[in-house]
Amino acid sequence: MHRTIQGVGRRIGAAVALGLAGLLAACGGGGGDAGTTPPQACSVASQQSWLRDYMDDWYFWYADSPRPNAAAYGSVAAYFEAILSPGRPPVFPADRWSRSETTESFNRFFGDGETLGYGISVAGLEVTGQPQRPLYVRWVEALSPAAAAGVQRGDEVLAINGRSAVDIIASDDYSQLSALMAGESITLRLRRAGQERSVVLTAAVFALTPVSGAAVVMSPQGRKLGYVVVKDMISQALTPLDAAFASFKTAGVQDVVLDLRYNGGGLVSTGATLASYVAGSRGAGRAYTQLLYNDKRAAANNQTFPFTLPAAGLALPRAIVLMGPRTCSASEQVINGLLGAGIEVLAVGDTTCGKPVGFLPADACGQTYSVVNFEGVNALNQGRYFDGLDPTCPVAEDFRAAQGSSADPLMAAAAHLADRGVCPPAAQGQAQGQGRARALGLAREMRAGRGIEPGERQDMIPR
Repeated sequence: MHRTIQGVGRRIGAAVALGLAGLLAACGGGGGDAGTTPPQACSVASQQSWLRDYMDDWYFWYADSPRPNAAAYGSVAAYFEAILSPGRPPVFPADRWSRSETTESFNRFFGDGETLGYGISVAGLEVTGQPQRPLYVRWVEALSPAAAAGVQRGDEVLAINGRSAVDIIASDDYSQLSALMAGESITLRLRRAGQERSVVLTAAVFALTPVSGAAVVMSPQGRKLGYVVVKDMISQALTPLDAAFASFKTAGVQDVVLDLRYNGGGLVSTGATLASYVAGSRGAGRAYTQLLYNDKRAAANNQTFPFTLPAAGLALPRAIVLMGPRTCSASEQVINGLLGAGIEVLAVGDTTCGKPVGFLPADACGQTYSVVNFEGVNALNQGRYFDGLDPTCPVAEDFRAAQGSSADPLMAAAAHLADRGVCPPAAQGQAQGQGRARALGLAREMRAGRGIEPGERQDMIPR
C-alpha cells in the first residue's frame, strides 16, 4: 500500500510473523545460497523440474504460483515467467521483482563490487510518453568508460548510435545503453552549454563507487550537515561509509543527509550499518529489520538484523533522506528500519519504488535465480509498502544541477528542512501523485529489461 513516511508501513499481523501457511513475504536482494541442490543435468526439462521444486519450497508466494505444463515452454526463462505469482490483491501485488541473471554477473556485482557496461544512466523514466522533452544524463559511474570520456550529469543526449532521443523516448527503449560483453561500443551525441559533441564509449568491466560525495556542508543558516551519496548497498561501501561518518562525527554535524535517490539496494547488512551510523546509541538493543520467510521455511530461516554500535555512530534523533522511484528494496529498508527505532525521517524528493521483499539467490546451470523469498519488517512490525514511501517534501529533480550542490533542488530542500523544520514553499505546492506513477513505471521498465543498465538493481540480500 502507498504510505507517507510518517505512516510508513502497514503493521504485519502476528500470524504473519509466525509464518502461517500461504502468507509469504520478500524483501529484495539475494545472498547467493538458498541451501538448494542444483539440478544434476542442465537440459531444459531438468532445469524446469528443478525450478518447480525450488519454487514450491522457497518461493514466498508459492501458494499463488501458477502450475502450467512445463513441456509447453521451450525455454527455462519462459517457464520461469509463467510460474511467478500474479498477486493476491489487495494484500500482495503481482511479482514484478523475481529474476535471473548469469552467475558470473551476480558474483561480479555482489562479490567483486564491479559491473560490465558503459557507466552511464539517463533520466528516461521521467520523460516516458513525452518524446519532445530533453533526455538528460542523470548518473555517471566514477570509474567507468563514460567518466573517462568526460560524460557528465546534465549532458543532454541527442542520439545514441544515430537514433534520436525523440525516437528512443517514444519507443521507451534504452537497451543500447546496456552492453552484453566487454569491447562493445556505442556513439553518443551530446549537448552541454549549447555545444554539441560525439563520444564513443567502449564497454568494460569496472569497479563500482558505492559511496561518493561525502562532505560536511553548511546550510544557509549555518547548520552543519553531513552529506553522503550511497549508490549501492554492497560490502565495498563499508570502508568509505566509516570514513564518511568518522569525518561527520569529528566535525560535529547536526544533521545527516543520506542521498539514496539512485540506490536500488543490495545487502541487508550494509543497509543496517548505514542506519546504525545514524542511530548510534539510539539503536542499541533494537532490531533493524526482521526477515520473514514462507511457512515452510520460517522456522529455519526467519532472522533478525540488529542495529550495531559503530564507533562513528552519531545518535541523531532524525535523518534527512533524498529519495525517488529508484530508491528501492534495501535502501527503502534503511528508512523503515530507522522509523522502527524511533528515528524521525524527513524524506525529500519523490515516491520510492515499493519493494519490501527480498531474495536468497540460488544457482543452477550458470544462472542465479533471485526469487522473492521473504518480506522485511521493522522493529514495530511494519512493512508491505508495495506502492512506495511518499516523501515528506515532494521535490522534482533538475538533472542539470550537480547532485548535492546548493543548486540541486533536493539538497536545497534538505537544507531548508534542516534550518526551519518545514518544507520550502515550492515543495509544499508540488503534487505527490506523480511519484507513485513514476515508481510503478520504473518497476515495469525493470521487469521488461528496458532502460536499466548493469549496476542498477532492486535488491535486498540477507547477508
